[in-house]
Amino acid sequence: MEVILAKSAGFCFGVKRAVEKVYEQIDSGKKIYTYGPIIHNEEVVRDLEKRGVRVLASKEELEALKEGTVVIRSHGVPKQIYELMEKNGIECIDATCPFVKRIHDIVEKESANDKKIIIIGNAGHPEVEGIMGWAKTDAQVIESVQEAENFRGDISKPLCIVSQTTFNYNKFQELVEIFQKRGYNVNVVNTICNATEERQTQARDIAAGVDAMIVIGGRHSSNTRKLYEICRENCEATYFIQTLEDLHLELPKTATLVGITAGASTPNNIIEEVQNYVRINF
Repeated sequence: MEVILAKSAGFCFGVKRAVEKVYEQIDSGKKIYTYGPIIHNEEVVRDLEKRGVRVLASKEELEALKEGTVVIRSHGVPKQIYELMEKNGIECIDATCPFVKRIHDIVEKESANDKKIIIIGNAGHPEVEGIMGWAKTDAQVIESVQEAENFRGDISKPLCIVSQTTFNYNKFQELVEIFQKRGYNVNVVNTICNATEERQTQARDIAAGVDAMIVIGGRHSSNTRKLYEICRENCEATYFIQTLEDLHLELPKTATLVGITAGASTPNNIIEEVQNYVRINF
């Protein structure tokens, strides 16, 4: 069995940076917290918890904190979270991905100029909630064609359209075109990070030429879910797994080529474990 591994599989720059910042704090002797899971990978979060790092699951838990160090995860947070920590004298280590931080700056600036903010992304995702928290005017999340077509706004009021960093690039373009064709005055800023575009392109190309495709990542990972959707469109035998334990391949006898990709929150050791297993056992 020949295995093709996507070049961009695994930790992206922002995730690697965030995880390293937490591990750097473990031996400091302080109480270490992360505001939400540092990344959407249960294996990594579980290992950090074993080392004493606690996850703060809500703003209320953060408000109740009296001491310790809080690491802001790669997804970023609303502006009010920084203000809350400053008010309570809690040490903050900001591990927000620089690409996400750029969106915060754009949203804060453009909303201050009285533009309505449109965020193309997944409602409820922590990155999207964080972005919304930097808008000084009304902000709205659009995820689907139907939502874009149902949008009703003042045609004379300028819009600023940004994207969740891990959103599907082709879908982003499709939704933007709907606003443009309807005559809205839009300032479009493509804030999908390059790593996401590369990862999606590689996944699409590999899936189109293999007999089976394996996508590795956390079940709550938005970018991994999008990789799965892209691969599934191009290869019917696509499998979404979190670790090797989830791998139950049902390959046709004629299958000779398997592709593997992984989300931005997937550690290299898990990718290597799956890759080696497939090569040896199939």
